[in-house]
This record gives sequence, C-alpha cells and structure tokens, in this order.
Amino acid sequence: MSISTPLTALLGITHPVLSAPMDVIAGARLTAAVSAAGGFGILGGGYGDKAWLEQETAKLKGISAPFGIGFITWSLAKRPELMDIALAARPRAIMLSFGDPKPFATKIKSSGALLICQVQDEGMALMALDAGADLLIAQGSEAGGHGASRTTIDIVPAIVDLVAGRVPVAAAGGIGDGRGLAAMMMLGASGVLLGTRFYASQECDGADEAKKRICNATSGSSIRSIIFDISRNNVWPAPFNGRCLINDHARRWIGREVELMQNVSAVAAEYAAARAAGNYDVAAVIAGEAVGLIHDIPPAAVIVDRIATEADQILAGRRNSSAPSRA
Repeated sequence: MSISTPLTALLGITHPVLSAPMDVIAGARLTAAVSAAGGFGILGGGYGDKAWLEQETAKLKGISAPFGIGFITWSLAKRPELMDIALAARPRAIMLSFGDPKPFATKIKSSGALLICQVQDEGMALMALDAGADLLIAQGSEAGGHGASRTTIDIVPAIVDLVAGRVPVAAAGGIGDGRGLAAMMMLGASGVLLGTRFYASQECDGADEAKKRICNATSGSSIRSIIFDISRNNVWPAPFNGRCLINDHARRWIGREVELMQNVSAVAAEYAAARAAGNYDVAAVIAGEAVGLIHDIPPAAVIVDRIATEADQILAGRRNSSAPSRA
C-alpha cells in the first residue's frame, strides 16, 4: 500500500509522511527509521551544533533511503560553514525554516540536493519560491515549537492556491494520525510533516519523561507563547513564538511576561538547572496540539505505517475515524 503524490515522486519515497527536523532530538536514529519505513526522515540540525551535526551525519552516510537535514535559517546564517557538513552527508534535501533561504539556495541546489522551505504566510512562500524552493511546508500555528499565527486549515489551502502546482506543498501543524494526512490532501497538500507524533517514538532522542508527558497530555494541553524563549534567554525574531505543553512554569508566567523579562537572569538560571535535571515541571516539553491524538511510544516505522494505512482507507471510503477498519 502506498499513496502516490507529487511529493513522493519528488523525494523518491513510498509514503507522503515526513518527520520534522526537531532540534537535536531528531537525530540519525529517528531520521533513518522514518526513511527506512518509506517516509522521509529529516535530521534536526536546529541552531547548529557543529560537533553534534558531525556525529549524526556520520551515522547517516551508510543509509540507502533518501533523507533530509533541516536548519533554523536565521541561526544557520551565523554559522554558514555548517552547510558544508550537511551537504557532505549527501542528503536528498535540505530544509530551511524561519528566515530568508536565498543565501543558501545556490550551494544547496548546485550540490544536487533539493531545497525544502517551511513557510507561515504567503510572503514567506513567495520568498522561498524566488529562492528556488522545490517543496514548501505550510506550517500552521497548531505545530509544536516555533511558528506563527495562521492555522493549518487556513495556511495550507492558501499556499496551495498561491503556488498553483509549481511545487508540491506539505502540511504541518496539529497532525498526528492518518485522518490528518487525508484531510490535508483534501485541502490540496501532497503530504504532511509531523513533529510531535515522532517525538513520541522509540527512536527519538528526547527524554523518556518528555515522551510520557506527550502521551498523557490531552487536547488543549499546549500553549503558544514567548515564555519558554524568554526563560532560556533565546527570544526569537518576530513573528515567531513557540508552542509547548503547559506546565507549572508556564502557569506561573502566563500574563506576566513583562515581569518575566524584568527577572530574566534569575529565571534563566532556574530554567537551565531544570533542563539539566530533566525537571519538566519547569523545562518545556516542546509539543503541538496533536498531543490529544498521541497515546503510545511505538517505533517510527509503526507510526509511518499507521498514518499511511489509515489515510489510504479514509480516502478510499472504507473508514471515517481513527478506529481500525472492519473491512
């Protein structure tokens, strides 16, 4: 069983399911597992830790399935030499998010890699297309981690209409099962990119306690704010802020962000200590609104198969919920 779309043809994969390049926790194990299952794994280059990137890309050099490497664009601009490390691993694609991709586009495409750009509005999409993007990820505000204000059900058809078939569009934000893939395909997307669902997988390098909290969370358990960015002294440029699970630290500072900024030195020290200790009552579990759909921590291959199978059955009219088909 496979779902063929312009995205699967472009990337050379079986299922239109991509794993998000979650900073550090989307390591080589998760990337390779998703790709081996017929999806497209993307290594989380994130802010650009050279030693980590060298270590993880070395692990990917022997795999035959196509994979990608993703970066936070504005942070990569501070250390552009990291792109050479990424391209040396011969990825099928480089994914850039949150910034102008143009300074990196020529090097990426001249290497033979595809350029994937994550966007949150039409202006960003036009910038990406002008840079030569081969695939766009339309990210809605339901996504875990950093993003903007447009919802997935709004931004996906808007970007699909804007590109008018020039490149495939994948959807991201709040998608945790095959119903999400089927729904996004009905909106014109050619596939989906998932972060939170793959966070709660066996191969993800996230902490076990963080994964358990994702599984135990219910719908409405996350918040989009600048609290955790202020708390770690890493405030992002506008219009981006971050979504994470609501915890004691978030409850303490919701509505008191100005006071938080006034006390940032003391809070940042407390926050850093909590992260080091794995205290997620203070440290953020970066996760999106899909948490209400996530109840287990299976291998990544099982996640890919579940999503593809469920979407295939829904699109064929043999199923209309997350319950297993009786056909």
